[in-house]
Amino acid sequence: MSSLRDRIEGLRKAFEESARKAGDARALEELRNAFLGRKKGHVTLLFEDLKSVPAGEKREAGQLINELKDFVQEWLRQKAASGVASVSGGGSITTHGYKTEGGTDLTLPGRKRYVGTPHPLTLFEQEIERVFLGMGFTIEEGPEIETDYYNFEALNFPPYHPARDKWDTLFIKGDLLLRTHTSPVQVRVMERSKPPIRIICPGRVFRHETPDPTHLPMFMQVEGLVVDEGVTFAHLKGTLEYFLRALFGEKVKVRFRPSFFPFTEPSAEVDIECIVCGGRDAACRVCGGTGWKEILGSGMVHPQVLKNVNIDPEKYSGWAFGLGIDRTAMLALGIPEMRYFYENDLRFLRQFGTK
Repeated sequence: MSSLRDRIEGLRKAFEESARKAGDARALEELRNAFLGRKKGHVTLLFEDLKSVPAGEKREAGQLINELKDFVQEWLRQKAASGVASVSGGGSITTHGYKTEGGTDLTLPGRKRYVGTPHPLTLFEQEIERVFLGMGFTIEEGPEIETDYYNFEALNFPPYHPARDKWDTLFIKGDLLLRTHTSPVQVRVMERSKPPIRIICPGRVFRHETPDPTHLPMFMQVEGLVVDEGVTFAHLKGTLEYFLRALFGEKVKVRFRPSFFPFTEPSAEVDIECIVCGGRDAACRVCGGTGWKEILGSGMVHPQVLKNVNIDPEKYSGWAFGLGIDRTAMLALGIPEMRYFYENDLRFLRQFGTK
């Protein structure tokens, strides 16, 4: 733990020294990539190293890494917010009696400079990733064009399952299709890795949907997977309750309902108490007056799925979950239309991140 603490402190000092030398936008972007890059950033690699930290020290180590990440993000945010474009030009001008040096006309109205920011879905995905990285998970990605085997067969979907129908799935040619969930990433990871496995898989997925306020043919999803010896449903409940309260607040109520998915057994839908009406409005449009809102699906990994990837279900067990990033962001941010995320309307996008 002491070596990790020294490493974090060394990175903080290295960042401060590099930050003092960063004099333009390009240098700032290089600095951001060096420390916050998704795969090889110094801070990202620290989160991956959490796997080797003893269980009793993981929480403190995760907190120290998050403090470093917050420090770097806040410094870069303030630097971007305070940036002022330099004005160049020679000689002097006189306009309405105001004379300036360097070519600046002080009588012109001010121009508001908008600083580019990540998309709101990207920001929400990063918040989800932050919670799971703090618990020792890693992030995995996979192809968006998949085969029937990885998208359905390896996940225990029977040949007659309606999800395999062309009215639900976008087929390309033969057994190639646009993935309908990020579960194929889990299969690929289990094929090439031995337990323990602790991952989340964010990414775009595609389904044959008619666009409406809550459905689109392309949307964002994140799935999680844990496989190890002695994994139980209690671990699933504890992890997801912690995650949802980190996302929606400590006081949010969570409940699990029995359900069915081909690739998990037993399975459960997870609801949270309606964050709009708190369960007190019978006319609430978000929860339909029930007081609860379905948020994700989950369950224990089906033994057949483990067999399909040559993991012994007698020795190992696991759990998985899936959550729609778009719909969850709609609920958390109070957005009524999923389509708003994809219309590229600057009036909408400028409400998020740095103004």
